[in-house]
Amino acid sequence: MTDPTIDTPEPRRRISLTAEDARTKRRNAAEKRFRAYGIAAIATGLFFLVVLLGAILSNGVGAFQQTFIKTEIFLDPAKLDKKGNRDIEEIKKVSTFGYTPLIQDALFAQVTALGIQTPLDSSKDMKALISASAAAQVRDVVIADPALIGQTVEFRLLAASRVDGYLKGRVVREDVARDKNIDAEHLDLTDALVNTGVIAKEFNLDFILGADASESRAEQAGMGVAMLGSLFMMFVVLALSLPLGVAASIYLEEFAPKNRWTDLIEVNISNLAAVPSIVFGILGLAVFIQFAHLPQSAPLVGGLVLTLMTMPTIIISTRASLKAVPPSIRDAALGIGASKMQSVFHHVLPLAMPGILTGTIIGLAQALGETAPLLLIGMVGYIATNYPDGIAAGFLSPNSAMPAQIYEWAKRADPAYYERAWGGIIILLVFLLTMNIIAILLRRRFERRW
Repeated sequence: MTDPTIDTPEPRRRISLTAEDARTKRRNAAEKRFRAYGIAAIATGLFFLVVLLGAILSNGVGAFQQTFIKTEIFLDPAKLDKKGNRDIEEIKKVSTFGYTPLIQDALFAQVTALGIQTPLDSSKDMKALISASAAAQVRDVVIADPALIGQTVEFRLLAASRVDGYLKGRVVREDVARDKNIDAEHLDLTDALVNTGVIAKEFNLDFILGADASESRAEQAGMGVAMLGSLFMMFVVLALSLPLGVAASIYLEEFAPKNRWTDLIEVNISNLAAVPSIVFGILGLAVFIQFAHLPQSAPLVGGLVLTLMTMPTIIISTRASLKAVPPSIRDAALGIGASKMQSVFHHVLPLAMPGILTGTIIGLAQALGETAPLLLIGMVGYIATNYPDGIAAGFLSPNSAMPAQIYEWAKRADPAYYERAWGGIIILLVFLLTMNIIAILLRRRFERRW
């Protein structure tokens, strides 16, 4: 008999494996939220990237176009060669002040011949339309070919910065009343000359290949000399940081004993990779310029400073590439009779080469965009107006670099330099993008499977 008062346990409820319970639903919902957060983060990053690139392009594309004036100039022998003997030394004595009236007279005569109505009734009023560099441009042509004196020659001259800004929308009529360099009558004349084709915007190759200019000649400034300075600096960085960084990495990873000294070295290398770049600039100023008396603002000094800054990055990336090679590769090489050095240089190093090259190029790209170290060694304040005379001068003569040139343009008062600073950023980004593409191609080219 059984006691009817004793409770019998209820049967356990069966749970289907194909149906979601409450806990599974909460877990799946949390996973969906996490995916949504990730997608939102990526979308936000892409949005700001598009905004940044749009701002760079919209502000910098104008630097690759420049306004030019086409006019025929009579090279008056009475002013350029008074003695008439075509002596080049006598011709060189005529400064740009002797050429300026010829340019102004030619442009005023062209305005008159086209029948353009303007209250500007003197050739001197044409000065506001013409770049201050135009006289030097005509003078260089005459010195290169004195036989042109006495002839009427067509020239393509740079327009003034304000005229260029007006055609690009940088200068508006409302601001002209406060501008001492140009007035509304000049803008009316500019519109008339644009309609006749005398003034036109064209592609400005000199912005890419030209040299820097003074603050009064913003329309003439170019990035070419600074690009060459960056190139010489990268040669120094590559020649020093790659062999020293790879050699140090191989020793620390493959040959150095594991003790407190190597641990201390590894910690210091990691710390050096996180040191602000301006600290390396101070070190370069103290060691290379004040102690070693190397020339200030020289690409050689800039390259040495950037080498110190880049080497920890190369060492860290190289050691990571060496660690990624399986130990079985080393064991197999040693097992068939290879020495430790042979196993490293014949087997491990070739397999780690893609990562080493990638880390090196990324380190060079980082060094290419640095400004703070160059500021300390004087490359920011130097105006790079001339190309170096040779290879030695390229390393030892004062020069600038692309990031330093951009910084210098951004702090100048003329809005045309602000536009050129954005254009310089575009050129710098093209260089950085090219270096990263090369890193990807080299990695795929030398990558090996094991």
